[in-house]
Amino acid sequence: MSSRKRSNPLALAVLICLFERPMHPYEVAATLRQRHKQESLRLNYGSLYAVVASLEKRGLIAPQATMREGRLPERTVYAVTESGKIEAHDWMTELVSTPVNDYPSFEAALSFLPALPPGDVVDLLEERAMHLKVELARAGATRELNEKAQLPRLFWVEDEFRVALREAEFDYVRRLIAEIKSGAFDGLEWWTEIHASTESQGTEATPTGKARR
Repeated sequence: MSSRKRSNPLALAVLICLFERPMHPYEVAATLRQRHKQESLRLNYGSLYAVVASLEKRGLIAPQATMREGRLPERTVYAVTESGKIEAHDWMTELVSTPVNDYPSFEAALSFLPALPPGDVVDLLEERAMHLKVELARAGATRELNEKAQLPRLFWVEDEFRVALREAEFDYVRRLIAEIKSGAFDGLEWWTEIHASTESQGTEATPTGKARR
């Protein structure tokens, strides 16, 4: 599989689960949910079965057996192939070693801040900071539970990384709010004038800050 086809982390999750042992798709989903991996990737059954079909078509996994439990429909148990093991190893190597631009939505929003008046931006950033504070509090409670359960850090290190990113974002948002409120934010005078001008002329600001009638 070329790196161009390595855009769906759910496919990697399936390969990793099947590397542990053969499973049917429902069991893969249950395992991922039990380990709270839905916090790190988009997990739904429709997407999962599509990913399984794609991996099978590419020869990375193969049906091993079918099984039936009670009145439930037959389920196909899949096992990872040698090609699948190599792909999982290469994919993990690439992800761990090479930084990529994930194009986060907040970064995109920051690039178009002139589209909104400074006062509105401050209000919205304060709302974002509140959401981040709540999220960090929840993450702290989850970490305490993991530590009390003596769950090795290895199994929740992605949560630790997510929290580190959120803490950095929270600190940045608070600094940005303070700079705009104090007037220290570079470009604030132009930003304010643009919206004052467009309001007096009955026009709107475009995402680049230019007036539009």
